[in-house]
Amino acid sequence: MSLSRKRKKELEKLQKQASSLWEAQQVLVGEAATVAREAGRQLGKYGREQVAPQVQARYDQYAAPHVDRSLRVSRKVVNDTIIPAAGAVVGSAMSVWDAANDSRSRIGGGRSLSLPSWAKSAPVPVPVKKGIGAGGVIAIILGVAAALGVLYAAWQTLRADDELWVADDPLRAPDA
Repeated sequence: MSLSRKRKKELEKLQKQASSLWEAQQVLVGEAATVAREAGRQLGKYGREQVAPQVQARYDQYAAPHVDRSLRVSRKVVNDTIIPAAGAVVGSAMSVWDAANDSRSRIGGGRSLSLPSWAKSAPVPVPVKKGIGAGGVIAIILGVAAALGVLYAAWQTLRADDELWVADDPLRAPDA
């Protein structure tokens, strides 16, 4: 299909305009990328110079005392409750193991299981369980931790925070 000269000239003119527009857009996109990079750098600097010190100060003021206190309490619970309970459990298990080995060696050596002379005549006292076991201690610790988590979440939800704000002005470019 052949085009008239007039159409060819119009198409060439349109193609030149499109090429010119494309070049202008490429320049504009390049400048926009430069502005975006610089804005990113400035935002990083602002974050390091303004936001990070504020966050650190607020953390030191509000959260650090609670974190330190909870670490001290946790360390105390582990050292004063869990480790002694675990030691008692391991000690009991080792004594049962030793008793079982002793019984096995007596049976294997031709000696039978017999009660000592003092145990034959005297009634055997029933041991009374004192305190709670390891499972009870672990359940109490988990219950206290869950309760503290719920209380902390409720406190965070319901506390009045004067630092929150809503801008009255619509967003506008900052004054440089």
